[in-house]
Amino acid sequence: MTQGKQADTAGFTAGTPTPAATGWRAVFAFPNPVNEYAARITAGLVVLAALATLVSGLGWGLVLIAAGFWLRVLFGPRISPFALLSVKVLAPRVGPAKLVPGPPKRFAQGIGAALSTAAVVLFFAGFAVGAWILLALLIVAASLESFAGFCLGCAIFGFLQRHGLIPEGVCEACNNIALRRL
Repeated sequence: MTQGKQADTAGFTAGTPTPAATGWRAVFAFPNPVNEYAARITAGLVVLAALATLVSGLGWGLVLIAAGFWLRVLFGPRISPFALLSVKVLAPRVGPAKLVPGPPKRFAQGIGAALSTAAVVLFFAGFAVGAWILLALLIVAASLESFAGFCLGCAIFGFLQRHGLIPEGVCEACNNIALRRL
């Protein structure tokens, strides 16, 4: 175990992403593991923002949602307002962290980034109905994560990994059930 990091009971190394990121890699690092409670709270904030955008009909809400997803995909929770609120303020009030693998969560954020970006493009290209349909899909997926604890993006990640489309080495804990003792 490296100095300054602690092993938790789930078999993950808590702290900075592994392997230790340096230079530009550190800028684009994503935490592994991730606090599931923080991820669920962030998803709940996405649901609230998406519902407000859907009700208001304002395309700029789509832009803000897409920007939030891209910030989380590219930089982890370090600069995303929703993630910072979740990680620093709200999740600690829930209780001790429940750690889960980071790569599936990043993959899920990537799906959210793609869907919300496509919604922005559709909206500003004059296809508002298509944008609202994509936003509704985001609301469903984020609601499943937030309220039921089911990460649709993580399930897709697992499916792709089991079928060899994502290399096993991307997420050792996803493949080794002994490392998933939560």
